[in-house]
Amino acid sequence: MANDYYEALGVSRKASADEIKKAHRKLVREYHPDRNPDDKRAEERFKEIQQAYDVLSDPEKRKQYDSGGGLFGSGGPQGGPGPFGAQGGGFTGDIGDIFSTIFNRSGGGQAGNPMKGRDLETDVRISFDDAMAGTQIAVTVPKSETCPTCAGSGAEPGTSIETCPTCEGRGIDSQGQGFFSISQPCPQCGGSGQIVPHPCHTCGGSGVTHQTKRYKVNVPAGVKDGTRIRVAGKGEAGERGAPAGDLFVTVKVAPSPVFRRLDDGNLEVEVPISVTEALRGGTVEVPTLSGTKRIRVKPGTQNDSVQRLKGEGPPRTSSKTRGDIRYRLQIQIPTELSDDQRRAVDQLAETMNGEDPRAELLRRAGAGSAGRK
Repeated sequence: MANDYYEALGVSRKASADEIKKAHRKLVREYHPDRNPDDKRAEERFKEIQQAYDVLSDPEKRKQYDSGGGLFGSGGPQGGPGPFGAQGGGFTGDIGDIFSTIFNRSGGGQAGNPMKGRDLETDVRISFDDAMAGTQIAVTVPKSETCPTCAGSGAEPGTSIETCPTCEGRGIDSQGQGFFSISQPCPQCGGSGQIVPHPCHTCGGSGVTHQTKRYKVNVPAGVKDGTRIRVAGKGEAGERGAPAGDLFVTVKVAPSPVFRRLDDGNLEVEVPISVTEALRGGTVEVPTLSGTKRIRVKPGTQNDSVQRLKGEGPPRTSSKTRGDIRYRLQIQIPTELSDDQRRAVDQLAETMNGEDPRAELLRRAGAGSAGRK
């Protein structure tokens, strides 16, 4: 296995979580055993990639690794001191981090408990129509699965796991330094309290194998962009039969060319209407999620007026109700007029008796100016 996890993934030590994830996905596709059958070097490289990603994708593990945490085999980035000083034997590091390392190692605060599997995340992209109607999608994720040979025990079939003779099953090794007694995970069993004298030939004693799995995920109708869907138990396999983690699928919804999703869960559509429709009123055809309907335009409708069709919007994932569709009416003013249209506009202006729509505005502005004098 690699001495430097960053080097294993080909990223810098300042790489972001997204950069680490992208590098991992690229390398997994390149070195996956399915693409490199009977290639031992590719298989070892794949394991090395998975081990590096398991640490660097977990913020707490990465923090411990960067600080030289000895729980990760080679120690820190340079293979240097672990959390208790290593080469010099002196006491180094932050006490809070040290005890966090010790007691979080078991996943539940008690030494000897195998650690639950790590959660996984992936993204999927769906169309706006599928988001409104609901759909089922397939996702493919590289992950650790319970070893089929040893059923997750880590022991070669026909052999058994034994209690660690060093810590006698406690998973903790206590060392005295002056009047201090410092506890750390047992160096022989790694804090599990058990050892595998005869490791499984398939998984090497880890109890898990690295595979690529394909799952079908149900996306509920009305889902919003950025929604995270939890698929229980489909994350990484746990250590030696411990529960698996979960898979979280983030849904990316493509924008609609017609509808705009509002923060309140409703939809909005801009509907153009003519000047005559705004003046005289009438009915206009508008799009819905299932076709078209007609809405009433009142005589004298103003620009940016809103009409609403209740219950025609997206399904609400928290209830059995549906949102609304709001239609924002936009009066379309022609940029050019024919001779007949110009004469008709002139006649309309005459019938309006020369009314000035700005008269009230100017009157208020004048009153304000007079008050300031």
